[in-house]
Amino acid sequence: MSISKHSGQTIADIMPLLQCPTTGKTLVWDGKRRCTSEAADGQAIEYPVVNGQLVLVDFEESILDRSETVTREAASVIEDRPERKSFVKRILLGENEVATKNAALLLERIRVKGEESVVLIVCGGSINVGASDLYAADGVRIIAFDIYSSANTDFVADAHAIPLRDNSVDAVWIQAVLEHVLTPATVADEIWRVLKPGGIVYAETPFLQPVHEAGYDFTRFTESGHRRLFRKFDLIDCGVVRGPGTVLFQILRYALGAAFGNRRLGSRIAAPFFWLRLFDRLADSAHARDAASATYFLGTRSDTRLRPRDMPGFHRGVRN
Repeated sequence: MSISKHSGQTIADIMPLLQCPTTGKTLVWDGKRRCTSEAADGQAIEYPVVNGQLVLVDFEESILDRSETVTREAASVIEDRPERKSFVKRILLGENEVATKNAALLLERIRVKGEESVVLIVCGGSINVGASDLYAADGVRIIAFDIYSSANTDFVADAHAIPLRDNSVDAVWIQAVLEHVLTPATVADEIWRVLKPGGIVYAETPFLQPVHEAGYDFTRFTESGHRRLFRKFDLIDCGVVRGPGTVLFQILRYALGAAFGNRRLGSRIAAPFFWLRLFDRLADSAHARDAASATYFLGTRSDTRLRPRDMPGFHRGVRN
């Protein structure tokens, strides 16, 4: 049964990497429609199969509802979710050159001659800029999941309980996701758990951005807050994805949308001011950190953690 157009992987192919998201125990797949695990009381926990993909979610602890997920056939709760930004949006909002650069760094660090590297894409229902380079790389096996099924996912899951075994992947890519989870620290701990010792994580998360994806947008992070979130990782690099120019343009779009009571109209009126994004290239990096639209973190799984008293000294901006 083919469940992923990006790789052709089957449920049987990925089963050795999987575990029960509720108990952490072994999953049993009958090769057809039934996937189960054993609960603490000895009863069977059964997980749905929708559109040929396992739905591996601890529904008692998830934002997802089992009945609704099955009824909707694990479709996205965000209507008309595009596979990729339209040409107009790419002109107005620009491409993410930082993600492309960091994808290359990640690949450079995980590639071992003669061995296949496993990269987990957290919330990979659509393929973002940067992540696309991982899919195209030789010697890399992509495992992707999201809270909805798509041609790009191998299974449906909630990032608060990643249904993968401990120390099972070489790298994790989590791009524009942590603002949409209820408890980012839990997700960061899960990323640490599934990574092999010395494994790599790459995260991009908003700081100064308006709400997007409606009722599924919860959190923002300063650069220091982002570093604190990944305190169980050694820093390779971190910085600004998009700077204060992008913030200006985004706020203008939303402000005009609020003024006219029409989001799309606001975006159209603001479109001629897309040049405000050029301030990202002019901005000094230290100043940009204090007014970034989004920041990134690239790090390695560590057995030590950044101490609380080290956090104030991490700040690399200029604002008092």
